[in-house]
Amino acid sequence: MVKDLFERIQNNKGPLGKWASQAEGYFVFPKLEGDLGPRMKFQGKEVLNWSLNDYLGLANHPEVRKADADAALEFGAAAPMGARMMSGHTKYHEQLENELAAFVMKESAYLLNFGYQGMVSIIDALVTRNDVIVYDVDGHACIIDGVRLHSGKRFTYKHNDIESMEKNLQRATKIATETGGGILFITEGVFGMRGQQGKLKEIVEMKKKYNFRLLVDDAHGFGTLGKTGAGAGEEQGCQDGIDVYFSTFAKSMANIGAFVAADKDIIDYLKYNLRSQMFAKALPMIQTVGSLKRLQLLRDNPGLKDKLWENVNALQNGLRSKGFNIGDTNTCVTPVYLEGSVPEAMVMVNDLRENYGIFLSIVIYPVIPKGMILLRVIPTAPHTLDDIDETLTAFEAIREKLVNGTYKEIAAKTTVDLDA
Repeated sequence: MVKDLFERIQNNKGPLGKWASQAEGYFVFPKLEGDLGPRMKFQGKEVLNWSLNDYLGLANHPEVRKADADAALEFGAAAPMGARMMSGHTKYHEQLENELAAFVMKESAYLLNFGYQGMVSIIDALVTRNDVIVYDVDGHACIIDGVRLHSGKRFTYKHNDIESMEKNLQRATKIATETGGGILFITEGVFGMRGQQGKLKEIVEMKKKYNFRLLVDDAHGFGTLGKTGAGAGEEQGCQDGIDVYFSTFAKSMANIGAFVAADKDIIDYLKYNLRSQMFAKALPMIQTVGSLKRLQLLRDNPGLKDKLWENVNALQNGLRSKGFNIGDTNTCVTPVYLEGSVPEAMVMVNDLRENYGIFLSIVIYPVIPKGMILLRVIPTAPHTLDDIDETLTAFEAIREKLVNGTYKEIAAKTTVDLDA
């Protein structure tokens, strides 16, 4: 008997979807209103926002707003029409690619419409069934989905664990020798939940012993790390050892789009084999021209990154001094780890928003282990030291309520269907 395809979907909404009736519209899919920045409106009230990845504050920068508006006036929202290979290629796309390549110190670069689909397609294009992939177990979902397309062998290593990396490189070497294939090693420049940098320098050093190529997703490192802002590879002094460098515009560039950079022969290959780009409409002119202005500001105004790190250091030092566990982050991403259940987390976030005016992202199981709550705080250049002091005071108050059982008591009186 053939089952109705939708039966499973109707009976099992998934680990996050099962919370929809309690969470949607408030905890997930919330509606923030107003100009993008540290102070926005949520359900009619002003909140101090720590949930935007607009690290350098470019989203609402007057020069950026003007560049976007001018591009919209000149080109409209539709241009260019068609895929790059057919009718959607322009001098502005080429200019942005050339400037991005120079900025991250690579020979060539290629624009991507979206970061997520771009990474999936990059992985798919770089490997064949004879090749082996080795990647961090905590890799972003776009990496995991790209690896899922691979018909050959793949191995995960323990997060940022050098011994585990080497063990799996040995396994990969054995198999690749038998199949006649190669090895693709994938990691992140910055892990977006924990805030740790990938151990790029150590990985590059392992190239002396093992024959592999290195792909780095540096979405959170681009614009925030390194002397010039070129990312985690520049920060660690090993940019040359990164074979394929990837970043999205969704963080420091405050835009839609992404890019991949590498030696020219690799980019030439990807241009003709990235299915997510070959069969997709070109990145619109508004985003392309707007990104040129953003890159100019990022490149020519190091004070933006300096102000960002002033805030990062003030926030993270303040949290540590007050006894909060923020793990071993060494980037802008600031995780605050607390112990508690999912219902307690919901009550706590409600308290933060309604009584303290603090808006941030909360991460719970299955993204992190059961019994843990992660408050993910993203400092940006436009935040102020007063914003940080206000947040530290609020965090001390909610921690006390979590520890003394206040949130547990409130949660017990609230109907939360764990099996919904």
